[in-house]
Parts: sequence; C-alpha cells; structure tokens
Amino acid sequence: MPRIAGIDIPERKKIRYALRYIYGIGPKIADDILSAAGIDPDRRASDLNDQEIAQIAGIIDQEHLVEGALRRQVSQNIQRLRDIRAYRGDRHRRGLPVRGQRTRCNARTRKGRKKTVAGKKGVKG
Repeated sequence: MPRIAGIDIPERKKIRYALRYIYGIGPKIADDILSAAGIDPDRRASDLNDQEIAQIAGIIDQEHLVEGALRRQVSQNIQRLRDIRAYRGDRHRRGLPVRGQRTRCNARTRKGRKKTVAGKKGVKG
C-alpha cells in the first residue's frame, strides 16, 4: 500500500481519488498536485513507482497543510475564538450551530438528541 504524507492510501483506486483520503486534500487540490507532478489522474495508485510517489509527497509537503498540522491549526483557530469571547467562539463552546443556521427546528447534528421537557401538555389557559 503506497504511503504519501504519512498516510496509507488505497492502492486499487485511481490516484486522483486515492489522494482524497489524506485530510486536507479535496478534488481540486488532488488534481492540481497531479498536474504539477505530470502524472495521469486515471492511473491506479498501485501502478505508481517510488519516484512518482516521492514526487507527489514532495509537492504536498512544500505547498499544502495536511493531516496533523491542519487539524492543529483548525483547533487553534477555534480556541482563539473562544479565548477572545467572540460570538462564534461562544457558539462552539455551547455546541450550537456556528454559521447562522436556525435552531428552532433542525440543528440536531450540533445540539445532539432531543431533550424532552415535561409539563407542556394539558395546560389550559
């Protein structure tokens, strides 16, 4: 199994899709890396020789922030927002949606399972 940037990528997939298994590399960046290296995107990852793998790894190391360093940067950015008591940092702290989504309905991914409140039914005014 080829290792690029310290990550095992699947060898049976085409290299343009296999590169996306690295955190921080999406479709556009994967295609940009392959065009810079001069490698056909439709070749399988298992068909690449050691020199081509080293070339891809070199491009990723020089030009892109991936894996641990990227995860660390994202968490530091969130921590900075919390420390300066920004609105977005407060939303992160409370576990609510950060980017302006509504919370009256939906938002279950951020809020977690429903917390049922007793005593609402049967009240007559």
